[in-house]
Amino acid sequence: MSDQTNNYDVLVVGGGIAGEETALNLANIGYKIIMVEKDLSIGGKMIHLSKVFPTLDCSACITTPKVSETARHPNISIFTNSEVGEIEKISENNFTAILTQKPRYVTEDCTGCQLCEEACPVSVEDQFQYELVGRKAAYIPFSIANPRIAAIDIENCILCGLCEKVCPADCIDFTQEAIKTKINIKSVVMATGYQIFDPTIITRYGFGKFKNVVTAMQMERQLVPTRPFNAVLRPKDGKMPDNIAYVLCTGSRDDTVGNPICSQVCCMYSTKQAQLLMGALPMADVTIYYIHVRAFGKGFCEFYNQTVGMGVEYIKGKIGKIDEAENGDLIVRYEDIESGKVKEAKHDLVVLATGILANRDYQSMFKNIVLEPDKFNYVKQVNDLSSPSKTSIGGVFVAGTASGPMDIPDSILSAGAASAETASYLRRAYNEK
Repeated sequence: MSDQTNNYDVLVVGGGIAGEETALNLANIGYKIIMVEKDLSIGGKMIHLSKVFPTLDCSACITTPKVSETARHPNISIFTNSEVGEIEKISENNFTAILTQKPRYVTEDCTGCQLCEEACPVSVEDQFQYELVGRKAAYIPFSIANPRIAAIDIENCILCGLCEKVCPADCIDFTQEAIKTKINIKSVVMATGYQIFDPTIITRYGFGKFKNVVTAMQMERQLVPTRPFNAVLRPKDGKMPDNIAYVLCTGSRDDTVGNPICSQVCCMYSTKQAQLLMGALPMADVTIYYIHVRAFGKGFCEFYNQTVGMGVEYIKGKIGKIDEAENGDLIVRYEDIESGKVKEAKHDLVVLATGILANRDYQSMFKNIVLEPDKFNYVKQVNDLSSPSKTSIGGVFVAGTASGPMDIPDSILSAGAASAETASYLRRAYNEK
């Protein structure tokens, strides 16, 4: 473990939009922040989206300046590809934590030229494109990653040495090891985000078995400017789909999969994608199977009505099973709730509107204290009306979807509450000192 001990005012766990907003708010009023992100880049899931609903503003255009501002702020230190553990409360206003910085096998001198990626002979599935295409074992995560530093996927690397030979900055280092550092902090903000429901659990939908059944995030990646293909394509045969179906509430409002609550965003992100598909594939038919459409936010109902007016068909029905025809088309068997009849429909691509689950990583981060979860395993808000960012531990606050499902504007509002509560806590701590 490193002998170096660092002192910070706030540890922000998570580098998504909520973590960035919290860190910037606090850094701008003079507090020293350390942000820890487990992925290779900050930006969270928002940086992978195409557009945001209901305005259809470019998601990357909103989040990339935020990412850049966070990375360049003099009061914010960022640790990517890192994990937090053993957070220990020493006294009322003092915590310690252990940071584990995992090796990239590429030093920070990397220029992002991608010559190592071109030379690498190993191809694996690209997790940043949600397995739609491949990437190399030596790679930069995605085009707008920050920091733009390559990494070596050591589990798939064959140690051929080609990346070392072509690297102009001589920054490939296979001797790197994990570095542990102890830090002192006065407060903690949990902005650990959420997990996406794994649709393989619902076997009757055929995800993982039928290639033309995809998740909403896989469709999202086909709609962004940095998409893996030149057009929206079916994974099985590369055909441009003519008839696309969405299945809402995949893994939400379902006791059988352990997630009885609404994920809040699936109805509207499916509606957004339907509009984008109408632009990308003007001749395609889009059908959305739903139980209830929840268009509760500002402008959401108008956005839904606009989508209906564009010709997207909404069918109130429960999906019983999805089967595959010989040509790769999909047979959707469903109960039409309005007529009470069981019907079948053929589509050449089915998109599962996967829900949001709690990210339970926070439960293993604390040493001598327990950060209490709510009954759905999100970080518990001890007073969700008057102080929504306060948790069961004094000095530990929560921001964004770490406390429950919410959309991007609500995540930013949550981050504002967390930064305000944290600043108030720190002022009291310094006054008492």
